[in-house]
Amino acid sequence: MYHKTMFFMFCLVFVTLFSIPSFLVYADDDHKENMWGNLLADGKGDNDDNCQQKRKQDHHRDEGHHRDGDHGNSSVKSLANPTYQFQCGACHFAYQPEFLPESSWIKILTSLDDHFGESIELDAESEKIITDYLKSNSADHSTTKRAAKIMKGLGNQTPLRITQIPYIIKEHHEITPDILKREFIGSLSNCIACHTTAEDGIYDDDNVKIPK
Repeated sequence: MYHKTMFFMFCLVFVTLFSIPSFLVYADDDHKENMWGNLLADGKGDNDDNCQQKRKQDHHRDEGHHRDGDHGNSSVKSLANPTYQFQCGACHFAYQPEFLPESSWIKILTSLDDHFGESIELDAESEKIITDYLKSNSADHSTTKRAAKIMKGLGNQTPLRITQIPYIIKEHHEITPDILKREFIGSLSNCIACHTTAEDGIYDDDNVKIPK
């Protein structure tokens, strides 16, 4: 009886001694599992936010790529002629050459003595620089989608005003005369009044802010 009792006690102690470390290991594993689970959960949330932010950045970068590129974009190239910007931009918004065909620019430049009621004088060098720039970058020499749409709507017309272009008129059909009469707009020809990135050749709706 004594030996049986001692053997039982020995077994109990043996089992207890070897069970405690295992229990601690399991407990520690559970703790680690919970800890990593929380970290992964937090990380997943951060990762989701990062992914969303990355997608936004990629989207904007792609938009910028399409805007800045010469092929297949929906905007027009920004001005790249200081002489044109200085001489023409001194009196009104310097429109990108792609808004009119070459024939229109030639007609405008050969009638500077009556430029919409004003007499414009240019030195020979400036006139040549501006003429060459406008002709080589006109709508019919552009590869942008917007220029193509402008040309498609013109047919055989040779408009002298940007506001006479069918495509431009169509794009602004929701703009009422009352809106155009607002102090900071004045007319449809004042592109920069609403198109905040017009100087960069970007006329996307996302960048439109109509003055009140």
